[in-house]
Amino acid sequence: MLFRRYPIMSRQSTGNLVVDVFTKKQKQLLPVPDATVIIRERIRGTRQEQPVEILKTNESGKTPPISLNTPPIDLSLEPSPNQPYSTYDIEIQAPGYTTLLIEGSQIFADTTAIQNATLEPENTDMNRQLEEILINPHTLWGSYPPKIPEDPIKPEPPPTGFIVLDEPVIPQFVIVHDGVPDNTSAPNYTVGFKDYIKNVASSEIYPTWPESTIRANILAILSFTLNRVFTEWYRGKGYDFTITSSTAYDHAFSFGRNIYDSISQIVDEIFVNYIKRPGFRQPLLTQYCDGIKVECPTWMTQWGSKNLGDQGLDSISILRSYYGQNIFLDTAVRVAGIPSSYPGYKLTTGSSGAPVRKIQEQLNAISNNFPAIPKVKVDGNYGEQTANAVKTFQQIFNLTPDGVVGPATWYKISDVYVAVTKLGELI
Repeated sequence: MLFRRYPIMSRQSTGNLVVDVFTKKQKQLLPVPDATVIIRERIRGTRQEQPVEILKTNESGKTPPISLNTPPIDLSLEPSPNQPYSTYDIEIQAPGYTTLLIEGSQIFADTTAIQNATLEPENTDMNRQLEEILINPHTLWGSYPPKIPEDPIKPEPPPTGFIVLDEPVIPQFVIVHDGVPDNTSAPNYTVGFKDYIKNVASSEIYPTWPESTIRANILAILSFTLNRVFTEWYRGKGYDFTITSSTAYDHAFSFGRNIYDSISQIVDEIFVNYIKRPGFRQPLLTQYCDGIKVECPTWMTQWGSKNLGDQGLDSISILRSYYGQNIFLDTAVRVAGIPSSYPGYKLTTGSSGAPVRKIQEQLNAISNNFPAIPKVKVDGNYGEQTANAVKTFQQIFNLTPDGVVGPATWYKISDVYVAVTKLGELI
C-alpha cells in the first residue's frame, strides 16, 4: 500500500488531544496532578525524538487540550489508500510512579481525542522503570480477520442451562480475553462496561462520521456485547471471560487506546439501550463488516452505514436497513454496580427531592479525590452551587459542561462515586 502522509493543501488539518492521568490507591481512583506529559509524533511508524509539546496535568490530572497536525478530514470520510489519522507517542512521568509510554495514539482532523492513562506506583522490588502500551491500528485501516458468521439469535436452553439472567442487565465490568478463545497465553483484562464499548467503537469506526452513523454502530456494538453477556456465551463453553478482542469472533479491543469525545458522549447517553427482535428476550447478535475489504450481504456494513448517515437517515433507520424493519430498541432495566438508577428526568436548577440529595452526596464524596469540584450543601435542592459542582465534574470527565444532570451525567457521577469509595474500579 502506497503511503502519502499529507496531500498538498492550503491549510494544515489539526485535531485536539486531552490526556487524563489517574492512579489507583487501595482500589480508589485518584488524579495525578503535576505529571509531565511528553508528546512525540510518529512518522511512518518511527517516533520522532523532538517533542511536539510538553504539558503538565492540573489538580484533576488533566492536561489542557493541545492541537496536533493530522491528515485532512476527507481521508476518513471515504475509503482511502492513505492513513486517515496521525499517530503520536505519549510519555507520562510523575514522581513516585512508573513512567508510562503509550505508543500510537490516533488523532483525526477536527475531533478531540481523549487519552486516559493509569499510572502504577514505583515498585523497587520489580525494578521496572517503564511500562509500555501499544495501540493497534484502526480496523478500517489495518488488516484484521473477518468475523466468523454466527446465528444472530442464540438458542435459549431451559432454566437448568447456562443462561442465568431473566433479562438483559448492563454489567459493571466485562472480562476481555486479548486473543482468540483458545489462546491460553493471552491476558484477560477487566474493563468497565462503558469503557469497553468506547474502546471498541473508537477502534472500529471513525469519529468524523455523521452522528446517526456513530449511534447506529454503537448500538450494534452494545447489542452484540450484551448478547455475549446475556447468554454467557464463553463461560458456557468453559472459558473464564466475557468476550474476546479477536475480530474473527467478537470486536477489536486495544488495551489502553485513546477514545474520542464524539464517541464517548454518545456511549454515555445510550449505553443502556440495545437492539431486539420481537418474541426474543436476548439482544440481537448484530454482526457487521466494513463492506469494502470484506463483504457481508446480510449484515450491516460500516461504510454503508456511513453513506446512509450522509443521506440523513437516523440511527434506527440505518439499523433497520440491514437487520430488518421489525427490530426495535429496548432498555436494560438494571445497571449493575451503581448505587441507584436514573430517576427518569433531568435534574437542573429548581429541581428538588431525593435524586438531588443523592447527587449532592456523591459529588461531595468525589470531591475528596478531585478537589476542583466544590463541596455542596446536601439539602435536596438543586441551586447554583450544585449546578456549578456538576459543571466542574462534567469538565473533568469529558461531558458537556451544561450543569444539568441527564442520564449521561447521572451514570458518570455514579461510576466515579463507585470508583472513589472503593466500591469498584474504573479502567
